Amino acid sequence: MSLRIGLIGLDTSHVMSFAEILNKGQVPGGQIVCGVPAASPDMPVSINRVAGFTKRLQDEYGVAILDSPAAVAAQADLVFITAVDGRAHRRQFAEIAKFKKPVFIDKPFAVTVADAQAIADLAAEHNVPVVSCSGLRYVEALRTTADHGRILGLDVYGPLDFQPPTPGYFWYGIHGIEMIVATLGVGCRRVHVTATDDYDLVTFAWSDGRSAFYRGLRKAHWQFGAVVHHQKTSRQVDAAAAKRSPTVCMLEAILRTLPAGKSDVPVAETLEIVRIICAANQSRETGQPVAVG
Repeated sequence: MSLRIGLIGLDTSHVMSFAEILNKGQVPGGQIVCGVPAASPDMPVSINRVAGFTKRLQDEYGVAILDSPAAVAAQADLVFITAVDGRAHRRQFAEIAKFKKPVFIDKPFAVTVADAQAIADLAAEHNVPVVSCSGLRYVEALRTTADHGRILGLDVYGPLDFQPPTPGYFWYGIHGIEMIVATLGVGCRRVHVTATDDYDLVTFAWSDGRSAFYRGLRKAHWQFGAVVHHQKTSRQVDAAAAKRSPTVCMLEAILRTLPAGKSDVPVAETLEIVRIICAANQSRETGQPVAVG
């Protein structure tokens, strides 16, 4: 049986990617059937795009446009909060938690530690399974099973763009940072940012001695990749060279786990990513190392 998926927030290109993949059967098990076009008036990338994406979802995929998040949650088996403005996610989740439907929250989960913790607490209170992630964590080569020995660290690169009022790295830096945490796991204790006109270099230190670097590029190519350092070798990973789309892999993981009441990304890991990004944003402003609280 195909699950009915509802969208809250139709102001991101992700909704079109998800519809292309799900409603055309690239990933079986769910179809987008309804949505509500929530948008943020003070965020041009949101308010200026919502009408176009809403019309395309209606015309190309027959998605029913409803008038509230609650109406979406009432009609759907699975809810995707896809609003591009992470500031809105706490409020939107609070409106639907009582329906007890599994929820995917598109990146960013939230843009403050307080909001992130509030979502996690509300999900636990209502026993709602929640997952939030960037599709870049599903670049398959990051998770190789080859015997290269223990991963000691990695260097990630990718495009870096800022989009106020989204704070700093929550807009595009989150992709590279999530690749790092997906590979090394939780336990990051300190971050330090060096920013130039051309790039930001973020250093991450783990409590067990491992480390990582994220190079956010502002005036170069628009590609994501990494060098993963093992005990026996170092590997180059090109996200664009993956045989399977990371977005497809992400949607497969969501449909495999959320309907069963599970999250493919532990909430504790998602909360740590929010804390890391908040620390990195602070370090970028001060130029000083910042502990991950």
